[in-house]
Amino acid sequence: MTRQTIRKGDQYTMKTAFISDIHGNATALEAVLEDINRKQVDKIIVLGDICYRGPEPKRALDLVRSLDAPVIKGNADEWVVRGIREGEVPDKALEMMRKEREWTVSKLNEDDINYLKDLPEDYSFELSDGLEVHCFHAVPGNLFEVVRPEEEAGVIEQKLMVKTSASLYVYGHIHLPYVRFINGKTVANMGSTGLPFDGLNYASYLIAEADGGQFQTGIQRVSYDTEQAGEKYFEADYPNAEFMANVVRNGRL
Repeated sequence: MTRQTIRKGDQYTMKTAFISDIHGNATALEAVLEDINRKQVDKIIVLGDICYRGPEPKRALDLVRSLDAPVIKGNADEWVVRGIREGEVPDKALEMMRKEREWTVSKLNEDDINYLKDLPEDYSFELSDGLEVHCFHAVPGNLFEVVRPEEEAGVIEQKLMVKTSASLYVYGHIHLPYVRFINGKTVANMGSTGLPFDGLNYASYLIAEADGGQFQTGIQRVSYDTEQAGEKYFEADYPNAEFMANVVRNGRL
């Protein structure tokens, strides 16, 4: 889903949507893609965690691949490829999450697994002339580290703003949307399309829009049928169905 970018004089106008943490919730993804189309976005970028922990991993992945958009790897994509190691999740959750991972892999084919395996871990592009965006899932060089919205500015700068040529840094992983401005640059998290954790059970994504040297970012929230999405866990005989359905319905762990 790519539209032709509008050029005004010697400047570009570009509207880009960032989606992440779909987690096999194809119902939420469809709602977000409809909203993106309605808002006439030029470019879509997917920041990982496509299949795992949702009732429709294959359909979610097929929707992402049909976009012909830049896609980067998330920690959950890495788990699908090589499994979950001790220490990567709480010990009490490890057995169940491994069952969920096995179920997810059973719904995918070899080509799907290889696609996830070969995804890059970051992506950079110009939103407009001279305005570079650096995208990654968690932190540059690490798919698992958590950087929360309330971290001190110095911590965010050290861990997320590694590529000094960029003006906008966009990441996923934490399922908590926010935008912060630090030392003249912007850090944004689009939250989660499929499993929001902030108590609002609306799918979440980010739009960044540039007009020449000016740009703006905004969190987008999209309502969809969370009851239907939750019910799909039971219909699919998903392990841990009740827990995951409640996360979808309530928008929180």
